[in-house]
Amino acid sequence: MKKKFIYGMAIIMTVGLVTGCGKELKKGEKVVAKVSDYKVTADDLYNEMKDKYAIKILIDKIDHELMDTKFKTDDKETQNIDDQIKQIKLSYSVKDDDQLKSVIKDIYGLDSEKELRDMLSLQYKRDLAIKDYVANKVVTSEEVTEYYDKKIIGEVEVKHILIRPDSSENDNEDVKEQKENEAKQKAQDIIKKLDNGEKFETLAKKYSDDKASASKGGKIGNFTSTDNLEDSIVQALASLKKGNYTKEPVKTSYGYEVILKVSEKDKKSKEDIEKDIRNTIAEDKINSDTSTSAYYKRLRDFRESSGLKFSDSSIEKLYNKYMDSLINTDNNNNN
Repeated sequence: MKKKFIYGMAIIMTVGLVTGCGKELKKGEKVVAKVSDYKVTADDLYNEMKDKYAIKILIDKIDHELMDTKFKTDDKETQNIDDQIKQIKLSYSVKDDDQLKSVIKDIYGLDSEKELRDMLSLQYKRDLAIKDYVANKVVTSEEVTEYYDKKIIGEVEVKHILIRPDSSENDNEDVKEQKENEAKQKAQDIIKKLDNGEKFETLAKKYSDDKASASKGGKIGNFTSTDNLEDSIVQALASLKKGNYTKEPVKTSYGYEVILKVSEKDKKSKEDIEKDIRNTIAEDKINSDTSTSAYYKRLRDFRESSGLKFSDSSIEKLYNKYMDSLINTDNNNNN
């Protein structure tokens, strides 16, 4: 019952915290709420707010106010939550709603599937908020320009024929070298067939060891950046005119490839794709530091950048103390 009351008080306090409106509460016997003959004073509220549980609920409420407006629930979010609940059911061998309710209560401390969905929704939107913050507040214009100059290309459609060396880990170095040479020679023979007028798509279906692309005449995709392409392929494409194929096999981590540049469009302007570039760089930054400290620091920074203000200095101190404890979690665990 106490926790339910704290939750209610946390919600009441949130309006002042998010908007920055209202007068600062003074510690003392001032009544801030009452139910029948039961009264809650400012002292009662301050003492309850010192509980980490109450601070957590308060932060959850703030985040809901900030994120539910900025990031509307869509089909992608709903599918993500459905998938997580499906995995929970599989992990705990849940067979009916009663079992699910018990798991939700025992594992997450929640009373219903709706509460679980609300929690998962908030987690999902926090990830979106972090990405949004990093993309727009951390990624610099210089980083965007560098990425555009070095990584962005005009959309190019690429086909290939892959020949893998028929070697294994048990082969000695001499055998491996021999099989490498055989693969290279096979790729060179395919190039000769192309020179003699045979169709690339026909040869891809017949000889390519990449069966997924072979069924599509060797097509591996349309690319607008070099992020997912090996350097040797990038260099080969740069030297090719559209409609042309490589005259020598291209060595990659998969084997030897014959590359065909099917088509190429003009490179889009930086302004047209800046948002996509920022999101890509942001994902790289987030993936490079997945520590608990980084996660909570980015959430704190997102709230501040969204205009979070405190109208009560005591509550602000409690918030800062709680956030500092979360941000320093990694350091504390390493001590």
